[in-house]
Amino acid sequence: MRSAWARCASEGAARLPSLPREPNGSQPFSASVTYQSQTDDVGTFALQAASFEELAEDLTSRLTVTAILANAGGLTMLHACGVADPVTGAVVALVARSGTGKTTAANVLARTYGYVTDETVAIRPDGSVLPYPKPLSLKQEYILPKRQVGPDELGLQPAPAKPFIRSIVLLDRVEGTDPVLPTLCRVPLADALLALIPETSSQGDINQPLQSLCRLIDSTGGVWRVTYSEAADLPAAMAPQFREQRHTQPTWDAPGLETGFTSIPNGCIRRAAPRDAVKIDGDLLVMLDSEIVRLSGIGPAIWEATANAVAEDQLANEVGKVHGHPEGYRDAVSEAVKQLITKSVLERGRS
Repeated sequence: MRSAWARCASEGAARLPSLPREPNGSQPFSASVTYQSQTDDVGTFALQAASFEELAEDLTSRLTVTAILANAGGLTMLHACGVADPVTGAVVALVARSGTGKTTAANVLARTYGYVTDETVAIRPDGSVLPYPKPLSLKQEYILPKRQVGPDELGLQPAPAKPFIRSIVLLDRVEGTDPVLPTLCRVPLADALLALIPETSSQGDINQPLQSLCRLIDSTGGVWRVTYSEAADLPAAMAPQFREQRHTQPTWDAPGLETGFTSIPNGCIRRAAPRDAVKIDGDLLVMLDSEIVRLSGIGPAIWEATANAVAEDQLANEVGKVHGHPEGYRDAVSEAVKQLITKSVLERGRS
């Protein structure tokens, strides 16, 4: 059975040509979409717009959101454009914020490589990629909304039959009068996680969201950053990323996540229940809901010592066992506790 990802794209496109005109003329273009998810749930929605271009943009956006929600918790979904080697099926996901070059990169790269998507690279747990070859949303100078252009109209190559993730690259486009030739560099794991998490959809709904993302990164040989000015330079710069990457040995560890379930006594501190956490090079990355917090210095020791409720004086003693007892260390622990409570990493008991 096709997933909601594929169904939304194909069925929405099938219904788009028949657009009835409203009698009053105020909203002359409309569309009605019916879709089916992997769980056989059927949904519908309707759209209206004052112009065909506005309707097409709204429809593309609504189908994308519907597909993302239908696959939440099952797929790792990177906010990225994706292109694939037409022979091997190896996919490079180029991750970036909205409006920073994903669609332009897809438009250029997919004339050589297979077009997977310009919006969301959806990765199954086994590393296979679910193509989402939506129309490209192209900016029009001084004109809104964006123009929706099909990949065939742009001459883009189709995605191969069995695409799989090979490389994850952060797009870093440099604007200015002096062009920058593309350069590739590997991104440290902790920095990569901090960059990727905001550019994922529903990652917090996946079991072990940080650990699963670490395993994905290990399987692709790490995360890279490409710094460039012109998208036309990307095909040559990206060529090495389609080759087989050596799997990296894990440089992270998973700490215990258990916390006490009883109420917190007055004057005591306990860490909040996290969705997930990983240790990397002495730092601790903690995911609370969809936000990720990086704990350095005495932060990891505080987090470890607060699995159960602990008085703040005793907490300072526990941290001192790890980091020593320099002058003013209790004040440092107290200040760190205040900051971590503000970030919702710790909770304080109240009478």
